[in-house]
Amino acid sequence: MTRTTQEPQEHLFALAGNPNCGKTTLFNAITGARQHVGNYPGITVEKKEGLYALNGRQIRLVDLPGTYSLTAYSLEELVARDFLVHERPEVVINIVDASNLDRNLYLTLQLLELGVPVVVALNMIDVAEGRGVRINAEELSKRLGVPVVPTVARRGEGKDAVIRAAVDVARSGVRWQPLRISYGPDVDPVLADMEKIIEGSGFLTDLYPARWTALKYLEEDEQVKKKGREKDPTVSEMLEAMAAKVTEHIQKTLDSYPEAIIADHRYGFIAALLKDGVLEQRFKGNRLHLSDQIDRVLTNRFFGPIIMVAVLYGVYEITFTYSELPVRWFEAAFAALSRWAEGVLPEGPLRSLVVSGIIDGVGGVMGFVPLIFFMFLAIAFLEDTGYLARAAYMLDRVFRLFGLHGNSFMAFIISGGIAGGCAVPGVMATRTLRTSRERLATLLTAPFMNCGAKVPVLAMLIAAFFTENRAQMLFLLTLLAWVFALVLAKVIRVTILRGPSSPFLLELPPYRIPTFKGLMIHTWERIWQYVRKAGTIIVAISVLLWALMTYPGLSAEDKNRFDEARRAVMESLSPDDRALLETDEAAGAAVQEARRRLKDIARQEATAALRSSFAGRIGTALERVTRWCGFDWRTNVALVGGFAAKEVIISTLGTAYSLGELNAEESTSLSQRLRHDPHWNPLVAFAAMVFIMLYSPCFVTVTCIIKESGSWKWGVFSMAFNTTVAFVVATAVYQGGRLLGLG
Repeated sequence: MTRTTQEPQEHLFALAGNPNCGKTTLFNAITGARQHVGNYPGITVEKKEGLYALNGRQIRLVDLPGTYSLTAYSLEELVARDFLVHERPEVVINIVDASNLDRNLYLTLQLLELGVPVVVALNMIDVAEGRGVRINAEELSKRLGVPVVPTVARRGEGKDAVIRAAVDVARSGVRWQPLRISYGPDVDPVLADMEKIIEGSGFLTDLYPARWTALKYLEEDEQVKKKGREKDPTVSEMLEAMAAKVTEHIQKTLDSYPEAIIADHRYGFIAALLKDGVLEQRFKGNRLHLSDQIDRVLTNRFFGPIIMVAVLYGVYEITFTYSELPVRWFEAAFAALSRWAEGVLPEGPLRSLVVSGIIDGVGGVMGFVPLIFFMFLAIAFLEDTGYLARAAYMLDRVFRLFGLHGNSFMAFIISGGIAGGCAVPGVMATRTLRTSRERLATLLTAPFMNCGAKVPVLAMLIAAFFTENRAQMLFLLTLLAWVFALVLAKVIRVTILRGPSSPFLLELPPYRIPTFKGLMIHTWERIWQYVRKAGTIIVAISVLLWALMTYPGLSAEDKNRFDEARRAVMESLSPDDRALLETDEAAGAAVQEARRRLKDIARQEATAALRSSFAGRIGTALERVTRWCGFDWRTNVALVGGFAAKEVIISTLGTAYSLGELNAEESTSLSQRLRHDPHWNPLVAFAAMVFIMLYSPCFVTVTCIIKESGSWKWGVFSMAFNTTVAFVVATAVYQGGRLLGLG
């Protein structure tokens, strides 16, 4: 085989590893801000890529989904395996947790059996040493036949050495060479026979090594068998018959299955690999590790839930306390921008579009970026420390009472279980659930969580009507979201999705101190999604809603009526008072009264124009129903816009109330405008918050529900069911409050 003298200046490497092994932390440490996040083509699994430069070489790193094996039980495992097979990265950097080496090396063996060139990153070596575990990396490298590099990803230690080792492997021109492991006298003979058939017929050899394909048939890998039937049905049937025969033999003689025998021999291979000086345990006995000692308190049956509620409440206190001043700065900046635009642009539709449609619409959303930043930062901290996994463990028993699975907790948390996040990845997270009933029940109820789009709306209303108890109110709304989600999940599970819950298995990662860089990267990714949505989707929707709120405008008869009212005010003044009216100078009682009357006429005209617009007509028509919840036509318009995206509720209210506020000198924040509006009061605000919290998911989430469930019917059901629940609960809140004399 000849080699070209021109070496490639760009390399493609993949990062693979178990969940919680520090893979993404190492990825962030290597690539920093040079990352791109998207989805794999045609699949909703997230794809993260990053760039790294080393000695003039451009390295493209792909962070594969965390997976325990390459047997495609879940979509993440399937995605990781397909990337390796179809994209053929030059090197796979396999991150293993040094403190749980035997379990993590299971994936390493599968990578080596597939034949990919591997560099092992022996991560969290400091944690292993703290537990009294000493690993001889050089000897392990010799036995595996691949480079083994100790790393501490959270501190960035060893990252350059790992990349250099991967570049050396890539430059060496090493070919894919599958590792061969003996699986005992019951499996090896049939494995050899299957391998001969596969090699002789060229069956799937363009994708997989022959022995690896044979193993997949013995492991009952449905994806490989499906590809085999499409490639050559005759050969596939022959291999399936051979696999069925050995399965029957193993069941009769060993009361087991080929898959279990294969797994046992892999772990036996790992055990032999780590003997004789590779891994030494210096501490003996039942000594508890630090994480275990902490868990005795944080996951205690009595203290654990109390601590969890305290942590949740602390997140809100920190978020509101430290975001208050930056939020004021943002509001002041957009108010100043609005005044500047009104001064520069001539009066007319263009000025109304820029000021009311764009600046007030988008500004209302962007003004809450500081609050969202602190919320996401707190959630990233809890994720990176490992505490959220403990919360899932503690809540498993609670979730079972409502017909859900412990893993449903993560979908709820990602959707906004701590007042942040997004329902879209939350719905996607349900694919880790094994049964279709639990998946559907979870993806239908996860959108009830207070996602990052709802939080600014709730925060705005809280700031307007519950100023003294802001953290407590958002904390209450979060608890209500959990209560409604769980109760409604139970209703769904005992009616349309009846069936038992499946067992819950969860690995608790060790506690770690997050790095500042890692926290900033995780927080920035979420903030950027929020800002990008405000700069694209929300701008488009704001402009559309502005047009619906502006046109067709007042009729000629109504315009003449308001013009006549203004003329009557002017005619009641003397020529001198009329001249003084248009200035800001102090004036007598007659001029002051004229100014007040003219301002009232202007407000009445703007309100009449808004009510007669297309949006106003829709909102007015809905008042027949929504009056039971205490909502007027302006609120209805905003809620209709919220079907597209919840952030639009703020921008629509901002547009609606700025269209009725024509004096640039009296520009105020939306919270203040609502507080001083005669229709709004704390009872109406609370009913509105409950409705916003519960009603239909946004359009993108509904689309995701349809994708994940495989049927458009579940998307329609989600919209109708959630909105019905929201209407019933909001009506009960408003009407009950009125009976108690609260509104």
